[in-house]
Amino acid sequence: MSTSGKFRVAAIAALSVAALAVAPGAVAGAAACGALFDDFHYGSHADGLLAQHGWQVRSGAGGPGVAGARWAPEGITFPTSGGDKVLQLASTTDGTPTGTTQTEIMQPDRRFFEGTYAARIRFSDAPVSGPDGDRINQTFFTISPLRYDNDPIYSELDFSEYLPNGGWGEAGPVNFQTSWHTYTPDPWYAENESDSQRRSIDGWRSVGATVSGGHVRYYIDGALVADHDRSGPLDVYPRQNMSLNFNQWFIDLTQHNGGTSTYLEQVDWVYYAKNEVLTPQAAAGRAASYRSSGVRFADDLGGC
Repeated sequence: MSTSGKFRVAAIAALSVAALAVAPGAVAGAAACGALFDDFHYGSHADGLLAQHGWQVRSGAGGPGVAGARWAPEGITFPTSGGDKVLQLASTTDGTPTGTTQTEIMQPDRRFFEGTYAARIRFSDAPVSGPDGDRINQTFFTISPLRYDNDPIYSELDFSEYLPNGGWGEAGPVNFQTSWHTYTPDPWYAENESDSQRRSIDGWRSVGATVSGGHVRYYIDGALVADHDRSGPLDVYPRQNMSLNFNQWFIDLTQHNGGTSTYLEQVDWVYYAKNEVLTPQAAAGRAASYRSSGVRFADDLGGC
Protein backbone atom coordinates (compact mmCIF):
# COMPACT_ATOMS: atom_id res chain seq x y z
CA MET A 1 0.00 0.00 0.00
CA SER A 2 1.05 3.57 -0.53
CA THR A 3 -1.54 6.24 -1.17
CA SER A 4 0.45 9.18 -0.03
CA GLY A 5 0.27 12.10 -2.37
CA LYS A 6 -3.50 12.23 -2.12
CA PHE A 7 -3.60 14.28 1.02
CA ARG A 8 -0.91 16.82 1.87
CA VAL A 9 -1.27 18.19 5.36
CA ALA A 10 1.71 20.50 5.27
CA ALA A 11 4.34 21.69 2.80
CA ILE A 12 7.81 23.12 3.21
CA ALA A 13 8.14 26.74 2.17
CA ALA A 14 11.93 26.59 2.06
CA LEU A 15 14.62 23.97 2.55
CA SER A 16 17.28 24.77 5.12
CA VAL A 17 20.85 25.24 4.00
CA ALA A 18 21.98 23.11 6.91
CA ALA A 19 20.05 20.13 5.55
CA LEU A 20 22.40 20.03 2.57
CA ALA A 21 25.48 19.69 4.70
CA VAL A 22 25.35 15.98 5.44
CA ALA A 23 28.87 14.64 5.54
CA PRO A 24 29.68 11.44 3.60
CA GLY A 25 30.02 8.47 5.90
CA ALA A 26 28.95 10.35 9.03
CA VAL A 27 27.28 8.08 11.57
CA ALA A 28 23.95 9.38 12.86
CA GLY A 29 22.86 8.49 16.36
CA ALA A 30 23.40 4.78 16.89
CA ALA A 31 26.46 3.12 15.37
CA ALA A 32 26.36 2.02 11.75
CA CYS A 33 24.81 -1.43 11.56
CA GLY A 34 25.49 -2.97 8.17
CA ALA A 35 23.94 -2.54 4.76
CA LEU A 36 21.74 -4.13 2.10
CA PHE A 37 22.69 -3.94 -1.58
CA ASP A 38 21.06 -5.64 -4.57
CA ASP A 39 21.98 -5.34 -8.24
CA PHE A 40 18.97 -7.52 -9.26
CA HIS A 41 20.74 -10.32 -11.11
CA TYR A 42 17.94 -12.89 -11.11
CA GLY A 43 16.43 -15.20 -13.71
CA SER A 44 12.72 -14.61 -13.13
CA HIS A 45 10.10 -13.93 -10.46
CA ALA A 46 10.36 -17.65 -9.59
CA ASP A 47 14.14 -17.58 -9.03
CA GLY A 48 14.84 -19.21 -5.66
CA LEU A 49 17.55 -16.65 -4.97
CA LEU A 50 14.91 -13.95 -4.54
CA ALA A 51 13.51 -15.60 -1.41
CA GLN A 52 17.02 -16.43 -0.17
CA HIS A 53 17.85 -12.75 -0.47
CA GLY A 54 14.74 -11.69 1.44
CA TRP A 55 12.52 -10.64 -1.48
CA GLN A 56 8.83 -11.47 -1.86
CA VAL A 57 6.86 -10.99 -5.08
CA ARG A 58 3.24 -10.07 -4.45
CA SER A 59 0.34 -12.06 -5.86
CA GLY A 60 -3.42 -12.14 -5.35
CA ALA A 61 -5.67 -9.11 -4.93
CA GLY A 62 -6.20 -6.19 -2.57
CA GLY A 63 -5.23 -2.55 -2.26
CA PRO A 64 -3.86 -0.18 -3.16
CA GLY A 65 -5.09 0.42 -6.67
CA VAL A 66 -8.06 -0.77 -8.66
CA ALA A 67 -10.53 -3.03 -6.83
CA GLY A 68 -10.63 -6.37 -8.65
CA ALA A 69 -7.20 -5.96 -10.24
CA ARG A 70 -4.59 -8.71 -9.81
CA TRP A 71 -1.07 -8.41 -8.45
CA ALA A 72 0.86 -10.34 -11.10
CA PRO A 73 4.13 -12.11 -10.16
CA GLU A 74 4.86 -12.66 -13.87
CA GLY A 75 5.02 -8.87 -14.26
CA ILE A 76 8.30 -8.95 -12.31
CA THR A 77 11.17 -9.71 -14.73
CA PHE A 78 14.91 -9.05 -14.96
CA PRO A 79 15.81 -7.91 -18.48
CA THR A 80 19.13 -6.39 -19.57
CA SER A 81 19.28 -2.62 -19.92
CA GLY A 82 22.45 -0.73 -20.75
CA GLY A 83 24.45 -3.93 -20.53
CA ASP A 84 23.30 -4.85 -17.02
CA LYS A 85 20.31 -6.66 -15.57
CA VAL A 86 17.58 -4.60 -13.94
CA LEU A 87 14.42 -5.24 -11.96
CA GLN A 88 11.40 -4.52 -14.15
CA LEU A 89 7.80 -4.03 -13.00
CA ALA A 90 5.28 -4.29 -15.84
CA SER A 91 1.67 -3.31 -15.12
CA THR A 92 -1.12 -3.55 -17.70
CA THR A 93 -4.74 -2.55 -18.16
CA ASP A 94 -7.46 -2.86 -20.77
CA GLY A 95 -9.64 -0.44 -18.85
CA THR A 96 -11.44 -3.10 -16.80
CA PRO A 97 -10.61 -4.34 -13.29
CA THR A 98 -10.35 -7.97 -14.41
CA GLY A 99 -8.10 -6.92 -17.28
CA THR A 100 -5.74 -5.00 -15.00
CA THR A 101 -2.51 -6.31 -13.47
CA GLN A 102 -0.31 -4.49 -10.94
CA THR A 103 3.17 -5.39 -9.66
CA GLU A 104 5.03 -5.28 -6.35
CA ILE A 105 8.25 -6.68 -4.92
CA MET A 106 9.29 -6.18 -1.29
CA GLN A 107 11.66 -6.99 1.53
CA PRO A 108 8.86 -7.92 3.97
CA ASP A 109 11.05 -8.38 7.04
CA ARG A 110 10.79 -5.11 8.91
CA ARG A 111 14.48 -4.24 9.25
CA PHE A 112 14.40 -0.72 7.82
CA PHE A 113 14.31 2.42 9.90
CA GLU A 114 17.04 5.04 10.38
CA GLY A 115 19.90 5.44 7.94
CA THR A 116 20.37 6.09 4.22
CA TYR A 117 18.22 4.79 1.36
CA ALA A 118 19.19 4.98 -2.31
CA ALA A 119 18.06 3.47 -5.60
CA ARG A 120 18.53 4.09 -9.31
CA ILE A 121 15.06 3.99 -10.88
CA ARG A 122 13.77 4.42 -14.41
CA PHE A 123 10.39 6.14 -14.41
CA SER A 124 8.18 6.15 -17.53
CA ASP A 125 5.99 8.95 -18.84
CA ALA A 126 4.27 6.74 -21.43
CA PRO A 127 3.38 3.06 -21.80
CA VAL A 128 5.73 0.78 -23.71
CA SER A 129 2.68 -0.38 -25.70
CA GLY A 130 -0.95 0.71 -26.04
CA PRO A 131 -2.57 4.13 -25.58
CA ASP A 132 -1.30 6.60 -22.98
CA GLY A 133 -3.27 8.42 -20.30
CA ASP A 134 -3.79 5.95 -17.45
CA ARG A 135 -3.31 7.18 -13.90
CA ILE A 136 -0.36 4.95 -13.00
CA ASN A 137 1.71 5.24 -9.80
CA GLN A 138 5.40 4.23 -9.90
CA THR A 139 6.88 3.92 -6.40
CA PHE A 140 9.73 3.29 -3.95
CA PHE A 141 8.81 3.31 -0.23
CA THR A 142 9.01 1.81 3.27
CA ILE A 143 5.94 0.89 5.32
CA SER A 144 4.71 -0.75 8.53
CA PRO A 145 1.37 -2.49 9.11
CA LEU A 146 -1.64 -0.41 10.13
CA ARG A 147 -2.85 -2.31 13.20
CA TYR A 148 -6.11 -0.37 13.44
CA ASP A 149 -7.62 2.94 12.33
CA ASN A 150 -5.40 5.93 13.21
CA ASP A 151 -2.67 3.64 14.55
CA PRO A 152 -0.38 6.05 16.49
CA ILE A 153 2.84 4.20 15.55
CA TYR A 154 2.01 3.63 11.89
CA SER A 155 5.08 4.50 9.79
CA GLU A 156 5.48 5.03 6.04
CA LEU A 157 8.02 6.94 3.95
CA ASP A 158 7.31 7.42 0.25
CA PHE A 159 10.65 8.28 -1.36
CA SER A 160 8.96 8.63 -4.75
CA GLU A 161 5.41 8.22 -5.98
CA TYR A 162 5.53 9.27 -9.63
CA LEU A 163 2.24 9.97 -11.40
CA PRO A 164 3.14 10.70 -15.05
CA ASN A 165 -0.53 11.18 -15.97
CA GLY A 166 -1.65 12.71 -12.70
CA GLY A 167 -4.24 11.54 -10.21
CA TRP A 168 -5.61 12.45 -6.76
CA GLY A 169 -6.82 15.74 -8.23
CA GLU A 170 -3.40 16.56 -9.69
CA ALA A 171 -2.54 16.98 -13.34
CA GLY A 172 0.55 15.07 -14.34
CA PRO A 173 3.38 14.69 -14.36
CA VAL A 174 3.97 14.99 -10.61
CA ASN A 175 6.29 13.21 -8.16
CA PHE A 176 5.49 13.02 -4.43
CA GLN A 177 7.57 12.50 -1.29
CA THR A 178 5.37 11.81 1.73
CA SER A 179 6.03 11.03 5.40
CA TRP A 180 3.11 9.55 7.31
CA HIS A 181 1.71 9.94 10.80
CA THR A 182 -1.36 7.71 10.42
CA TYR A 183 -4.54 7.09 8.41
CA THR A 184 -7.96 5.43 8.36
CA PRO A 185 -8.87 3.52 5.18
CA ASP A 186 -12.68 3.76 5.35
CA PRO A 187 -13.90 6.42 5.48
CA TRP A 188 -10.63 7.79 4.18
CA TYR A 189 -8.71 10.02 6.60
CA ALA A 190 -4.98 10.74 6.41
CA GLU A 191 -2.36 12.59 8.43
CA ASN A 192 0.92 13.16 6.61
CA GLU A 193 3.38 15.73 5.27
CA SER A 194 4.04 15.78 1.56
CA ASP A 195 6.04 17.66 -1.06
CA SER A 196 6.07 17.32 -4.82
CA GLN A 197 7.80 18.23 -8.06
CA ARG A 198 5.37 19.12 -10.83
CA ARG A 199 7.57 18.13 -13.71
CA SER A 200 8.56 15.06 -15.67
CA ILE A 201 11.19 12.75 -14.20
CA ASP A 202 10.99 10.33 -17.13
CA GLY A 203 14.14 8.23 -17.49
CA TRP A 204 16.82 7.07 -15.07
CA ARG A 205 16.88 8.94 -11.75
CA SER A 206 18.69 8.57 -8.44
CA VAL A 207 16.18 8.50 -5.58
CA GLY A 208 17.19 8.59 -1.95
CA ALA A 209 16.51 9.66 1.59
CA THR A 210 18.19 9.96 4.96
CA VAL A 211 16.31 9.24 8.18
CA SER A 212 18.06 10.56 11.26
CA GLY A 213 17.73 12.93 14.20
CA GLY A 214 14.02 13.57 13.70
CA HIS A 215 14.42 14.56 10.03
CA VAL A 216 13.50 12.67 6.86
CA ARG A 217 15.35 14.31 3.95
CA TYR A 218 14.44 13.29 0.41
CA TYR A 219 16.68 13.59 -2.65
CA ILE A 220 16.16 13.33 -6.42
CA ASP A 221 19.30 13.22 -8.58
CA GLY A 222 21.35 14.34 -5.57
CA ALA A 223 19.26 17.46 -4.91
CA LEU A 224 17.34 17.94 -1.66
CA VAL A 225 13.63 18.18 -2.51
CA ALA A 226 11.93 17.76 0.89
CA ASP A 227 12.75 17.84 4.61
CA HIS A 228 10.08 16.51 6.97
CA ASP A 229 10.58 16.69 10.73
CA ARG A 230 8.77 16.72 14.05
CA SER A 231 8.34 20.50 14.28
CA GLY A 232 4.97 20.73 12.52
CA PRO A 233 1.48 19.84 13.72
CA LEU A 234 2.15 16.13 13.08
CA ASP A 235 4.99 13.83 14.07
CA VAL A 236 5.71 12.20 10.69
CA TYR A 237 9.07 10.74 11.71
CA PRO A 238 8.80 6.93 11.60
CA ARG A 239 8.15 5.23 14.92
CA GLN A 240 8.99 1.62 14.10
CA ASN A 241 10.85 -0.63 11.67
CA MET A 242 9.37 -0.96 8.19
CA SER A 243 9.52 -3.16 5.09
CA LEU A 244 11.17 -1.97 1.85
CA ASN A 245 9.04 -1.93 -1.32
CA PHE A 246 8.75 -1.13 -5.03
CA ASN A 247 5.38 -1.25 -6.74
CA GLN A 248 3.47 0.04 -9.76
CA TRP A 249 -0.30 0.32 -9.65
CA PHE A 250 -3.28 2.11 -11.17
CA ILE A 251 -5.04 4.80 -9.14
CA ASP A 252 -8.18 4.37 -11.26
CA LEU A 253 -9.20 3.44 -14.81
CA THR A 254 -11.22 6.53 -15.69
CA GLN A 255 -8.71 7.85 -18.23
CA HIS A 256 -8.15 4.65 -20.20
CA ASN A 257 -8.35 5.21 -23.97
CA GLY A 258 -9.01 1.71 -25.35
CA GLY A 259 -6.90 -1.33 -26.11
CA THR A 260 -4.36 -2.70 -23.64
CA SER A 261 -1.61 -0.52 -22.21
CA THR A 262 1.60 -1.72 -20.51
CA TYR A 263 3.65 0.55 -18.27
CA LEU A 264 7.20 -0.16 -17.05
CA GLU A 265 9.16 0.86 -13.97
CA GLN A 266 12.77 -0.35 -13.77
CA VAL A 267 15.28 -0.46 -10.89
CA ASP A 268 19.00 -0.77 -11.54
CA TRP A 269 20.07 -1.24 -7.90
CA VAL A 270 18.99 -0.51 -4.33
CA TYR A 271 21.12 0.30 -1.28
CA TYR A 272 20.35 0.82 2.42
CA ALA A 273 22.91 1.71 5.11
CA LYS A 274 21.43 1.16 8.55
CA ASN A 275 21.96 3.95 11.11
CA GLU A 276 24.40 5.75 8.80
CA VAL A 277 23.83 9.11 7.10
CA LEU A 278 25.44 9.48 3.67
CA THR A 279 25.16 12.02 0.91
CA PRO A 280 23.41 10.73 -2.23
CA GLN A 281 26.79 10.79 -3.97
CA ALA A 282 28.42 8.68 -1.24
CA ALA A 283 25.57 6.15 -1.30
CA ALA A 284 25.83 5.83 -5.09
CA GLY A 285 29.58 5.45 -4.71
CA ARG A 286 29.13 2.51 -2.35
CA ALA A 287 26.75 0.86 -4.82
CA ALA A 288 29.32 1.41 -7.58
CA SER A 289 32.01 -0.18 -5.39
CA TYR A 290 29.93 -3.33 -4.95
CA ARG A 291 29.36 -3.55 -8.70
CA SER A 292 32.98 -2.90 -9.67
CA SER A 293 33.98 -5.71 -7.28
CA GLY A 294 31.53 -8.11 -8.93
CA VAL A 295 29.22 -8.20 -5.90
CA ARG A 296 25.61 -8.63 -7.04
CA PHE A 297 24.02 -8.89 -3.60
CA ALA A 298 25.14 -8.14 -0.05
CA ASP A 299 23.26 -8.15 3.25
CA ASP A 300 24.98 -7.74 6.58
CA LEU A 301 22.27 -5.79 8.38
CA GLY A 302 22.89 -6.39 12.07
CA GLY A 303 20.48 -6.85 14.91
CA CYS A 304 21.20 -3.43 16.41
